[in-house]
Amino acid sequence: MADSSYRIAVLAGDGIGPEVMAQARRVLDAVASANSFSLNYDEQPVGGAAIDAVGSALPKETLASCEKSDAILFGSVGGPKWESLPPAEQPERGALLPLRKHFGLFANLRPSICYPSLTHASPVKDELIEGGFDVLCVRELTGGLYFGSPKGTREENGEKVAIDTMVYRESEIERIAHVAFTAAKQRGNRVTSIDKANVLENGILWRSVVERVAQSYPEVTLDHLYVDNAAMQLIRRPREFDVVLAENLFGDILSDEMAMIAGSLGMLSSASLGASKEGGLYFGMYEPSGGTAPDIAGQGIANPIAQILSGAMLLRYSLGLAAEATAIEKAVQATIDEGARTGDIYTGAEGTHQVNTEAMGDAILRQLANTQS
Repeated sequence: MADSSYRIAVLAGDGIGPEVMAQARRVLDAVASANSFSLNYDEQPVGGAAIDAVGSALPKETLASCEKSDAILFGSVGGPKWESLPPAEQPERGALLPLRKHFGLFANLRPSICYPSLTHASPVKDELIEGGFDVLCVRELTGGLYFGSPKGTREENGEKVAIDTMVYRESEIERIAHVAFTAAKQRGNRVTSIDKANVLENGILWRSVVERVAQSYPEVTLDHLYVDNAAMQLIRRPREFDVVLAENLFGDILSDEMAMIAGSLGMLSSASLGASKEGGLYFGMYEPSGGTAPDIAGQGIANPIAQILSGAMLLRYSLGLAAEATAIEKAVQATIDEGARTGDIYTGAEGTHQVNTEAMGDAILRQLANTQS
């Protein structure tokens, strides 16, 4: 191991963020201790918590900490408390989007895994997901409607008009397509590209560029789906998908759908990566995809698995610690197989029992100790 000490910017954020972050750190610390490396955390405020503390969703000190770190472990931001602020000052637009743009985090990887022992928690019919499934959503993260210009709200002829502009450059599509095809080579050699080429100019360009990139990956099968059809097919036949490639908005929506098909948003981790560095590593931001869940914040019942699995992705993609990441992932699956369930995935099924946030962390740590002993 070339470097046995790593600096991690920890941005726990709002709502359930601090609760699930605490469990992720426990798991990461256990792996570090067992494998003779150290993680030095720098905790910084972000989102609504930072607005309350210093008046800005992304303070200069927080950004500086991220710049000095090997990776960012991010919680969740936002909530009803800050929804009355001007749009640009709200936690999501004031922190999350600027972080993605500042660090050029253009590739979002969201694995949607339904463990065989958790199929009962999925709203999809048992026969459609028997044996579970494993789908990876590769979402372009710095283009499209979220970042296109012009953007804003103005008055025209006595009424308000809101404008969002969807812009994609050929180079942006090309680089995210390479990420998807590279990922598919390590999985099932299938890419399903999502667009709306029957309506949008963006979709026509997207499909054209993806098909060109596909020629460099002859071993990977490529097919295309319009986004509306994709939303249906992911429910109808989720086991037939391998890698789903989508632009920013479509990927945002479909990855959340994939999470619910898998059982809960509380299970969905993600990695937002920039360009690869020397050695094939990435600077990245790692976060759960379930949001701040303000309705259960402070109750100690949130599912920490998405945050824990995000930590595993951090080890794999930013630190090059693939074996350690796999150990965490196996511990999570073993915990699920053993029957531990937080409220979001508990259905009362035989052999399962409901636990709170800390108890889920305890259970994963026990399984981790078993795999590393």
